[in-house]
Amino acid sequence: MNELSTTGRTLLDRRAFLGRMSTGLAGIALADLLGERGRGHFPPRATQVLMVFCSGALSHVDTFDWKPKLVANDGKPEPGGPKLTFQGQSGNLARPRYEFRPRGECGKWTSDLLPLLGDRVDDLCFIHSVQTKTNTHGPGENMMSTGFRFDGFPSIGAWVSYGLGSDCDDLPAFVAIPDPRGVPQASVNNWGAGFLPAIYQGTPFSSTKPIRNLTRPAGISEAADRRARDLLARLNDVHLARYPGDTELAARIASHELAARMQLSVPSVRDLSRERPATLSLYGADDTRNKTKAGFARNCILARRLIERGVRFVQLFNGAYAMGEGVGNWDGHRILKRQYDIHGPILDQPVAALLVDLKQRGLLDNTLVVFCTEFGRMPTFQKGATGRDHNPDGFTCWLAGAGVKAPLSYGATDDFGHRAAVDIVTVHDFHATILHLLGLDHKRLTWYHNGTERRLTDVHGQVVRGVLS
Repeated sequence: MNELSTTGRTLLDRRAFLGRMSTGLAGIALADLLGERGRGHFPPRATQVLMVFCSGALSHVDTFDWKPKLVANDGKPEPGGPKLTFQGQSGNLARPRYEFRPRGECGKWTSDLLPLLGDRVDDLCFIHSVQTKTNTHGPGENMMSTGFRFDGFPSIGAWVSYGLGSDCDDLPAFVAIPDPRGVPQASVNNWGAGFLPAIYQGTPFSSTKPIRNLTRPAGISEAADRRARDLLARLNDVHLARYPGDTELAARIASHELAARMQLSVPSVRDLSRERPATLSLYGADDTRNKTKAGFARNCILARRLIERGVRFVQLFNGAYAMGEGVGNWDGHRILKRQYDIHGPILDQPVAALLVDLKQRGLLDNTLVVFCTEFGRMPTFQKGATGRDHNPDGFTCWLAGAGVKAPLSYGATDDFGHRAAVDIVTVHDFHATILHLLGLDHKRLTWYHNGTERRLTDVHGQVVRGVLS
């Protein structure tokens, strides 16, 4: 099969397929289901993705988007600015709550909120002109993760799993790692399969929460366990033979077999006791004073270990939905600095260390790191508050690793950081670029659903070629 399209065939790992072939009829059924393993549409620049998603809308004007005129006009009305924003009346322009300074050999200006990430600017490709279609968190997360504001659409990780399958026999192709504080506001939509077969949905992992029932019961030997699995495989073959062409049944069996293999692989990949103390310290996983930071740091190490093991797409969340604004995420409406003083250290050291660790292990040669959030924040304060309202009209994401130029600052917002003004990049463009780096044409990666050829980028999207190396 040369193209990834709407035939209903799914594309998974050739090695897993061959392994199933040895068990008989189930292998034959899976051959029909899986077809030939996905190779993409053209040679890829990256073979894996690690996406860091900052839930709650991280403020670009307080982190990566330096605007001297915002400082010079602090306390003044925004010329031509809106009178009303998402939560009500707009106040005056407000300078960043953190000082900016030049960093790295390239001299990129970033803020003191994230100084260690700032030290990595020479490895980063900033896109300062991202725009989205909504200013509400749940739909915003949906948009960034699925390309649509509404529920029910496949996540980007699911699309990538469908398109390229897995290079890992005993772990899922797509893993999501929620923040230690909880799930993001759009919850499982961020890693769901939508209308794609459920085999493509992300599997949530955690480095901090226990996973039960992963060991054999006492008194059951390894040999007896293996014989039981072999018997189950033969029974599955008989069942499949009764329903030839039932691809959903074959997919369910493949999913259960992967789950069985994960019983052996997951405990080892989650076991951070094998990490050197220096590595734990690099990430901040040994921070006894900030348990949330230590937990997120452990998640970052887990993400690196999953990339090492060949997991195709890892989605790592920083921030979680919580009643009470800004409590567990970047939603800084009222007292932004007090909230960001808490969240900044949780994000900064672990993600900076993740970049360092991936680079020194050579993993950035094949891994694309994506750093994103659902939208930005206003350059003004909300009236009567010292925080910023939602801003979908211009914000910053960045890329690092395989296939992208670095250091680079692409696109720009206006003088105050409100609206994307130069080389505007939509979320559809952003997604098209990620797929392109993986060797996938976003216009050809489709699935027939409800009478329509559906794709991640809907009917939009252009590859942002200016960021490609």
